[in-house]
Amino acid sequence: MTSNSSSSSSNTVHLAVYDTFADWETGHTTAHLARHGYTVRTVGPSREPVTTMGGLRVQPDLSLDELRPQDSALLILTGADTWDAGDGLAPFARAARGFLDAGVPVAAICGATAGLAREGLLDGRTHTSAVSFYLAATGYAGGSRYVEADAVTDGGLITAGPTEPVAFAREVFALLGVYGPEKLDAWYRLFHDSDAGAYEVLEGE
Repeated sequence: MTSNSSSSSSNTVHLAVYDTFADWETGHTTAHLARHGYTVRTVGPSREPVTTMGGLRVQPDLSLDELRPQDSALLILTGADTWDAGDGLAPFARAARGFLDAGVPVAAICGATAGLAREGLLDGRTHTSAVSFYLAATGYAGGSRYVEADAVTDGGLITAGPTEPVAFAREVFALLGVYGPEKLDAWYRLFHDSDAGAYEVLEGE
């Protein structure tokens, strides 16, 4: 699925938004997807505004009960304090299950990985998060599949820890085919390593 397709399902990415969501974790991902032909639509628990961890007010484009996997290329779930404060965001984890069951990928970072662990979605997939004991505290059965890595893609699911927004974006771009291998490597070197030499490779688009 790339940004060159004309169907809405292949060029629309859905970003889950909820109170306290960590707005810095997906900035690279959504900005560069938008620059490469994708439409980013926000999905809230309802259509009522939410407030990010950074204090920004976001008006969701649609509510979770309006979200359908067939209308999307990817569901992105960010971290939030509320992932670890009860079951309020469990419906988003269930939505992720629906996406994966329908063959539509999901990308989860930070606290969202714990939500997916509680939903059982990490039990059979190689994955990562902030630290292994953070996920172990959920009681999930996937501890043997945990790896120490910046970001991991397995079975249509991307996972990353809160300190790796650039690696998270790289995995999304690879999965969706936004960049070829050479430019993907250059993009990562530029934004992760501040390698000025990578800029020329990207400018050759």
